[in-house]
Amino acid sequence: MEAFVSLSATAAPIDIPNCDTDQIIPARFLRHLRTDGGYDRYLFHDLRFDDAGDEREGFVLNQAAFRSAEIIVADVNWGCGSSRENAVDALLAFGIRCVIAPSFGDIHYNNCVNRGVLPIRLPRETCDQLRAKLHSSPGSELSISLEAQSIDDAEGQRYTFEIAEFDKFRLLRGLDDVGLTLQYEGAIEEFEAQHGEQYDWL
Repeated sequence: MEAFVSLSATAAPIDIPNCDTDQIIPARFLRHLRTDGGYDRYLFHDLRFDDAGDEREGFVLNQAAFRSAEIIVADVNWGCGSSRENAVDALLAFGIRCVIAPSFGDIHYNNCVNRGVLPIRLPRETCDQLRAKLHSSPGSELSISLEAQSIDDAEGQRYTFEIAEFDKFRLLRGLDDVGLTLQYEGAIEEFEAQHGEQYDWL
């Protein structure tokens, strides 16, 4: 996965409390492969598009100022519901690398870390204030440093966040579960060779 070190990008406000993974990507799209192309269209599909497939003008990601957003500032309980990893795949396909919210569904939070999307928890009042700023100044950027665990808004205000050291380690180095295991590839090969010699009857 791609490492996350820092990011300065447009942030989009998503004012949906309890936004679940079925809203992030509806279940009927789960059979599609991300490698097939067009996966970005599945993100918030039923909120972004009407029954005819035309964009809903009022949805934030359809507005010109937010089409290139790489950061989402969300409401409480983001990513609740099912455990589908496809929800993070849809975020990545659209270009989202960071979600800031007061709270996350636990499995979705872990899926974000394992896919290279930085999930940041901030107090609800702070998220509300950030979304209000983004609505009043569409297209505004946030600057995020994972190393410093800080966020700077367009007005120069800084916010700090906490993150588990192991999650931070993985994101900074771009290590998913497979990548973590491969760090010990030499030791694994050495063990297998010794084990094969010791138990050659196996």
